[in-house]
Amino acid sequence: MFQLIVPLPPEITRIPNPNSHYRFQKNRMKINLSNAVKFESRHNGPTEAEIAEMLEKIGASSLDELINQTVPESIQLTRPLDLPKAQLESEFISSFKKLAAKNKVFKSFIGQGYYDTIVPGVVLRNVLENPGWYTAYTPYQAEIAQGRLEALINFQTVVMELTGMELANASLLDEGTAAAEAMTMLHAVKPREKKNANKFFVDHKIFPQTKALLETRAEPVGIELVFGSIAELDVTDPELYGILFQYPDADGAVRDYSAIVAAAKENKVLTAFASDLLALTLLTPPGEMGADVVVGSAQRFGVPMGYGGPHAGFFATKEDFKRQIPGRIIGVSIDRAGNKAYRMALQTREQHIKREKATSNICTAQVLLAVMSSFYAVYHGPKGLKDIALRTHGLAKLTAQALKKVGLEVAGQDFFDTIQIKMNEVSRERIRGLALGAEMNFRYESESVFITFDETKTLADVEQIVSIFATEEGKHTLNLDELVQNLELSFPESLARTSDYLTHPVFNNYHSEHEMLRYIKRLENKDLSLVHSMISLGSCTMKLNATAEMIPVTWPEFGQIHPFAPMDQALGYQELFTNLRTWLTEITGFADTSLQPNSGAQGEYAGLMVIRAYHINRGEGHRNVALIPTSAHGTNPASAVMAGMKVVLVKCDEKGNIDVADLKEKAEANSENLSALMVTYPSTHGVFEEAIQEICEIIHQHGGQVYMDGANMNAQVGLTSPGRIGADVCHLNLHKTFCIPHGGGGPGMGPICVAAHLVPFLPGNPLVKTGGTQAVSSISAAPYGSASILPISYAYIAMMGGDGLTNATKMAILNANYIKERLEGHYPILYIGTKGRAAHEMIVDCREFKSVGVEVEDIAKRLMDYGFHAPTVSFPVAGTMMIEPTESETKAELDRFCDAMISIREEIREVENGEADKENNVLKNAPHTAQMVLIGEWDLPYSREKAVYPLSTVKENKFWPTVRRIDSAYGDRNLVCSCIPVEEYADQEELA
Repeated sequence: MFQLIVPLPPEITRIPNPNSHYRFQKNRMKINLSNAVKFESRHNGPTEAEIAEMLEKIGASSLDELINQTVPESIQLTRPLDLPKAQLESEFISSFKKLAAKNKVFKSFIGQGYYDTIVPGVVLRNVLENPGWYTAYTPYQAEIAQGRLEALINFQTVVMELTGMELANASLLDEGTAAAEAMTMLHAVKPREKKNANKFFVDHKIFPQTKALLETRAEPVGIELVFGSIAELDVTDPELYGILFQYPDADGAVRDYSAIVAAAKENKVLTAFASDLLALTLLTPPGEMGADVVVGSAQRFGVPMGYGGPHAGFFATKEDFKRQIPGRIIGVSIDRAGNKAYRMALQTREQHIKREKATSNICTAQVLLAVMSSFYAVYHGPKGLKDIALRTHGLAKLTAQALKKVGLEVAGQDFFDTIQIKMNEVSRERIRGLALGAEMNFRYESESVFITFDETKTLADVEQIVSIFATEEGKHTLNLDELVQNLELSFPESLARTSDYLTHPVFNNYHSEHEMLRYIKRLENKDLSLVHSMISLGSCTMKLNATAEMIPVTWPEFGQIHPFAPMDQALGYQELFTNLRTWLTEITGFADTSLQPNSGAQGEYAGLMVIRAYHINRGEGHRNVALIPTSAHGTNPASAVMAGMKVVLVKCDEKGNIDVADLKEKAEANSENLSALMVTYPSTHGVFEEAIQEICEIIHQHGGQVYMDGANMNAQVGLTSPGRIGADVCHLNLHKTFCIPHGGGGPGMGPICVAAHLVPFLPGNPLVKTGGTQAVSSISAAPYGSASILPISYAYIAMMGGDGLTNATKMAILNANYIKERLEGHYPILYIGTKGRAAHEMIVDCREFKSVGVEVEDIAKRLMDYGFHAPTVSFPVAGTMMIEPTESETKAELDRFCDAMISIREEIREVENGEADKENNVLKNAPHTAQMVLIGEWDLPYSREKAVYPLSTVKENKFWPTVRRIDSAYGDRNLVCSCIPVEEYADQEELA
């Protein structure tokens, strides 16, 4: 027996009875033993009382009435989502631990572009596990993103100096993607003499996952791939425009390519290298061999394998190609005070400007992972990195020497971290059994065993490996002491690196953890993220990334699994994939899901490639026209072009909806060749278009397929679905609707969900069976894309359940309409639905302010002084702001944002009324820094307080931008994309 003691409210008096028990003189208190706080109440911001207040403000009698006024009845779901019952946070963590335990963490010697690594604790705790870093948005507003921009400049510097190239971007999705981007960029920049050349030669020793991506990307755009031995290469072939080498190659061998590169140059042939940053601390960099492009992965610089991702791919090239380099480049510019400042450079390359003329659909980067890799390089410095490389190479060399003494044939003389042992099939399979018994994974191909070393491996591992092979050969193991004492670096002169790297102070000042911690924190403090305030970017859905969702990401059971490990070692992952696919399929109303695409743009491309394969399979490969509304995100037409499609634009009417008459006309005119319509729903203008089912039917009548962009899925979940609407395929931005954090501009994740007739064509992988029976080739390098962040979305769905997800959608729509109601009368709302409602986002029109010299950019910069990141600026309509609050924000935070916007409107009115100068006012001078306010004379025509404390609430939690408004044009004219020169470094430190 036990006695349950319940604290009593003070107003209840206790009267003893003869049995010494207590009676309640007033109310009785019932005890509910199953009462617990649901995760849904932690995720959704508004309380019941706040919901009532907000509904009253917007004039709706209930939440259901609001939804019926917003979502067309014809597309609403007729049944609730069929998902498992929501788990409590503690229940989820407990059950997920059991699932994770089904993964077996063996020591990986598989290599092939994925390596175990030691994440420095100071980086693990203070970056990967820190919401100050992982909840930040893409640095479009550079003045409040100086910290991560500096970290990305560091990343670019690491890549440029280790590869020996002049320019690098801020990362790509993975090594395979980077290689494919190199192939297409070199095709775009080939010299005039090669204008008709379409042949791209690829060393057959390329990683197999890279080969698969090259095949995927080449065929739709008419590039002819030739795989072969370098010995077979004919650089005089007039059809040849480019070459790709793997250095070191997939077998581990290292060779000098300088003579081949020189011959290629003589024949106007461009060259690309897929390489390894750690190896390049010891080996001659490709840039010194004359390379035009160098690509690879920075994964082994402190980012866990994570069953394939996410990792930061890298792309380095010559400055000649600065206008063609894919992805983002971070550059150095100046602010209005002349201080050095960072921002994204050369923005005219972005897809929203180039659209169907873009040669790449890459609109993102793996920022969080690139930041981790850059901090890894900062923490270790050039000497530390070289020591890691020497130890890694030394273990490989020691193993090779020992195995030779055992009597085995070790192929090749020059290698970095990978050795190849030749043996017959019977011996190879016995080695496999012995290795698995020792919980080691080697790589096995034909009559060879490959062993790859990394920084986590030790001398004890070498001893065990030698023992395994000695046992197979029936010999005694060796004493390695003598071999260890005589180990030396002995690359041929042409392969041994002689040039310096990472000489900048940033890579030489922070090697103690104390100083490293301070450096990381100093950069973090320069960035605004969700830890400070709501980030109301339309189409970007910056919602809560809950701690319970993030915790499993760093568990070794998920982080330390190689993507090509034996399947029985990843049963936990397989269960996770199966459940998540089932749940996402149910949410979208489709038949199956592929988890492979590792960004939203890659999801677009994957969906279109599946549609393309479907048409080809039906004998209709001529269908190559994609209809795309003029309001679509720029990646839509770019993805269509990459999939070999011709883009035909469809008009939008004055209300922002697709012009159905124009759609019919374009569909009829292209009926014979119509492949697909790409449509975003709700529309990019934040409206549930009433005609969406008719639109889908028009496309189907003309033999096309409907691709639905999942950017606005946060307004659909539980209320409607792409399948219900009539689409055939959609992608899902897991980094938006399903809670994977944006990480300062990446990682992203873009799975595709498809109707039954498209299931056979879901993407596959050359090494792991994935996808459909007639799978298109790989979309990302790893078989399941960025697998290690999928637990985040899994956790979100598991803890929310079907009802919770549906309520989240309702809250997102409520919050948006509340903001709309509060801002109406101050700003025009550009588009609304037929019943006067917005979807989960709305567009605020700021164009009328141009008449008094106020631009939408001025409003965006002024919001920084109020402690907010600006909403999406000038998309999809120039001169506007697209606002999306998400379901996670409370009424108090919504009001704080609305108060800021209304206050800014009053500041604009001061300009309109002549109370403030058109050129010298708080809007034009925003943002205001502490340095600007505190140092020197104050000669502006408004007070310091008005500049930095425009509302009393700002005083409670002031966020200070660290630089004034940045001059992007100056930075583009004077392009600098690496660390600020040493002589200017002291000045930059003062800005901190």
